[in-house]
Amino acid sequence: MEDTKHKNFYSIGVSYIKADAQTRGKFSLSAEDKKALLEEAKSNNFDGVFVLSTCNRTEIIGFAEHPFQLISMLCKHSNGSVEEFAKISYVHKNQEAIQHLFNIGTGLDSQILGDYEIVGQLRTAFKLAKEHGTTNAYLERLLNNVMQASKRVKNETKLSSGTTSVSYAAVQYLIDNLQDYNTKNILVYGLGKMGKHTCKNLAEYTQNKQVTLINRTEQKVDEFIKEHPSINKSKIENLTQEIDKSDVIIVSTGASEATVTLENIPLDKNLLILDLSVPANVDPSIKNLNNVKLVNVDELSKVTDETLAIRKQEIPFAKEIIEEHKQEFNEWLNHRRFTPAINALKQSLEAIQRDEINFHKKKINNFDVDQAEAITSRFIQKITTQFVKHLKTEETSVNQSIQVMAKVFGTNLEKIDAENH
Repeated sequence: MEDTKHKNFYSIGVSYIKADAQTRGKFSLSAEDKKALLEEAKSNNFDGVFVLSTCNRTEIIGFAEHPFQLISMLCKHSNGSVEEFAKISYVHKNQEAIQHLFNIGTGLDSQILGDYEIVGQLRTAFKLAKEHGTTNAYLERLLNNVMQASKRVKNETKLSSGTTSVSYAAVQYLIDNLQDYNTKNILVYGLGKMGKHTCKNLAEYTQNKQVTLINRTEQKVDEFIKEHPSINKSKIENLTQEIDKSDVIIVSTGASEATVTLENIPLDKNLLILDLSVPANVDPSIKNLNNVKLVNVDELSKVTDETLAIRKQEIPFAKEIIEEHKQEFNEWLNHRRFTPAINALKQSLEAIQRDEINFHKKKINNFDVDQAEAITSRFIQKITTQFVKHLKTEETSVNQSIQVMAKVFGTNLEKIDAENH
């Protein structure tokens, strides 16, 4: 795959739009899966690939001759099948893929409109790809433009007003559905990013002082509690006892399989379980128990109409900002593609200029070389400027134009043409 001449830029994946939490879980990639996928991409000489896997989406973004090369890598490293992918997936190509990345990075394509949790996840995904040597200048520049647009949308619009994440939605769910939520015993199980946000949101938006925290790595809990002393701590081996004491359990352990099973659940008291994880970390059969209400990510992501209405009004402003930064990226892209060709064209015309001046020097007495150079140099400048204008217009096919220039002006342009794909 070393020849990039026939490659396109793709974004392939599954998201909350067509796939429910269970299906997304099949395609989600663990930290090890991501590394293995990037290592395979590297060994197969893919130039410019990174992978994003969150509770709302899993996608591969990068260059390939055909999108199936990326799709087959995703299916190989996840538990999803190609057949299933075909039913619930999306494939964006070139400008559509660029637009898609801007929409994701600015919160326009989040399950909760304006959710900015994705920005950190994008940064982490790109950093991992960089560590594995699968990024290139194109991706670096594109991500940089996306991050600039994201920052401006967050600062200059109200797209992120109100609810901002699934962890907040979980707390909002308690407030909306439990009258006495401030006096309920709440157990938070799992202290990843989502668990931390949940604890912070419980502290900020409720007066509940009966929150207990359990995490597999106890040290993380100790560090967190230093900063949040109102939260209680318990050990992983006491999980079943703590669940027995609780009225509400919020699970975000980030495991690839269920960490709360039927064995952990008491049958003699009512229990509300909020599972913030994809794939699900609570055994789905628990939903069948009469005393348990189990709520997953998809249900938590239904935000109040009022908040959503405010955010929807901000979409046109966000799109304007995206358009500016997308244009900036495309200008860089075009400049990168045609500048070497313009330079080669200039060199070709300058070679003609030298030959002609030398020819006329021999033929004409008192030939004014300086004057001839000045006039012909202006011609060269005007011709190259016309080509630049032509290549910059939106409807121009840059690759096709460079091929025509190569045919008309000589072989030194053909090398440039191949390099610029």
